[in-house]
Amino acid sequence: MKKTTGTDRSITSNWRPATQAVRGGTWRSEHGETSEALFLTSGYTYDNAQTVADRFAGEADGMTYSRLQNPTVAMLEERIALMEGAEACRAQASGMAAMTTALLCQVSAGDHVVGARAAFGSCRWLLDHLLPRFGIETTVVDSADDDAWEAAIRPNTKVFFFETPANPTLDVVDLAHVCEVARAHGITTVVDNAFATSALQRPMDFGADVVAYSATKLMDGQGRVLAGAVCGSQEWIDEVLLPFQRNTGPNCAPFNAWVVLKGLETLSLRAHRQSENAVELGKSIEARVPKLLHPGLPSHPRHELAKRQMSATGPIFAFDVGDRKTAFAILDALRLVDISNNIGDARSLMCHPASTTHAGMTQEARDEMGVTEGLLRINVGLEDVEDIKEDFDQALKAAGL
Repeated sequence: MKKTTGTDRSITSNWRPATQAVRGGTWRSEHGETSEALFLTSGYTYDNAQTVADRFAGEADGMTYSRLQNPTVAMLEERIALMEGAEACRAQASGMAAMTTALLCQVSAGDHVVGARAAFGSCRWLLDHLLPRFGIETTVVDSADDDAWEAAIRPNTKVFFFETPANPTLDVVDLAHVCEVARAHGITTVVDNAFATSALQRPMDFGADVVAYSATKLMDGQGRVLAGAVCGSQEWIDEVLLPFQRNTGPNCAPFNAWVVLKGLETLSLRAHRQSENAVELGKSIEARVPKLLHPGLPSHPRHELAKRQMSATGPIFAFDVGDRKTAFAILDALRLVDISNNIGDARSLMCHPASTTHAGMTQEARDEMGVTEGLLRINVGLEDVEDIKEDFDQALKAAGL
């Protein structure tokens, strides 16, 4: 591969997904390094005053300041965009920086946003608390009720915001239907795709306008750094998102971008293997727990929809054991699986959402979402699945299940 081949869309857009994940976006310096270079710099120098003037005026290509451009971050952005099937991408400091930027860059006082009620706790906080502070009305709907989306539309509705599968109840949204409704009414769809990534699901293939990520999760995949990303059309990124990002600064650090670049090389391998492990674990415990929420199993109400939208249903599922005491007993009995509120890691992790990821929400909101005191969320890792199953077997027995 030549030094600039990875940045040539006329070539890279024809590569298959696995090749894009390894080589997409790669730009090599005059040294010809094989691994992407890490550029730790806050600013840049110029040979003459006219060069810098032209760059700041947007009349010449080139770096100006690392809040706006950085070579390492730019490589990550191009690779994510390629993998997503998007025209452009801007990396963010974290997943929540990505969600906040994707919403605030396009709404103003007097606008209305419709969001899915099942969501990560901080995403619901954006809808329930942050946006209303700025005079932006919000409505949350049951994302599995296809008719609810259109019924919630108002004359001032600007955005549909949802994640699928949802955190932590694994609700699955009909992407094609909801995106079609939005487009018919001139509404922008923003999809949080962190549970799947482009390796398992590409929302833009179903009509989504904007896809946002916590790259901290499966993209990094090894629990090392915080990062986020927002993908969209070149016009939307340049004219809507970029002015907000330029002036508020939720940009991704170059080192974090470099780590995520390394993670993307193995994303598909990890995501599919972890999905297989999750299905096998789910099958092994389904009969032993009162309620299992797993889109990869036929018992999930939207199992068939998940199979149509996703190449695999991901490493994460949830199950309800009835009460906090039993949930904590299972967590405390684990020997291999870690108690942790992160997801997407190569290690198996489990948490109690009501006391961790969704603890900041009101009881009413948790009840509305189905985040009960007995709900546990599991991220199934890359360990031998028989070891994971054995750990669950003994932990469930210890809790009386």
